[in-house]
Amino acid sequence: MLDVDRSHQAIWQWKERLADSGSDPPTAKPSRIAVDETAVKIGDEKCWVYAAIDVDSKLLLDIEIFGRREVSPAAAFLHQLIEKHDVSDAEFQVDGGGYLTALYRLGLSGQLEYRTRNYIEKRFQTLQIRTDRFHTTWVASRRAVRDWLKTSKRYYNHPRPHQSLNNQPPVEVI
Repeated sequence: MLDVDRSHQAIWQWKERLADSGSDPPTAKPSRIAVDETAVKIGDEKCWVYAAIDVDSKLLLDIEIFGRREVSPAAAFLHQLIEKHDVSDAEFQVDGGGYLTALYRLGLSGQLEYRTRNYIEKRFQTLQIRTDRFHTTWVASRRAVRDWLKTSKRYYNHPRPHQSLNNQPPVEVI
């Protein structure tokens, strides 16, 4: 740990400052999208965080939390992407996890791909590190976790520079 006391109020103020740092990413037309999910614990409940990232611009397209991991939540998450971004020509890079079935149901193109999905894996690793600094599990409601994920998405896309993008945030690259 960092030997720094963190109050609930300090964390809340940090979240509110980040919320004002930018809006959701503009509508994107990515050509390659890495999609994955990771397990999180909210209180005693096991949930799944689904995320999608534009492989080329590193723009975090969406992040959402679901109560289970299977084809239906994967399809619901992909459907949200269709509503927010032009993904009609995109190639989805997925692991197993029900994505191929969900992509087929939605008429989207995808393939099993493990190498270029490292961007999404790194994002989940960062998410895990950030949450472990404060709690081993989320002690908030699912809605509070969803709000935190949306805020962290804005930070990741807007003010945060990315080394792989010549120290620019993804929103400036697109």
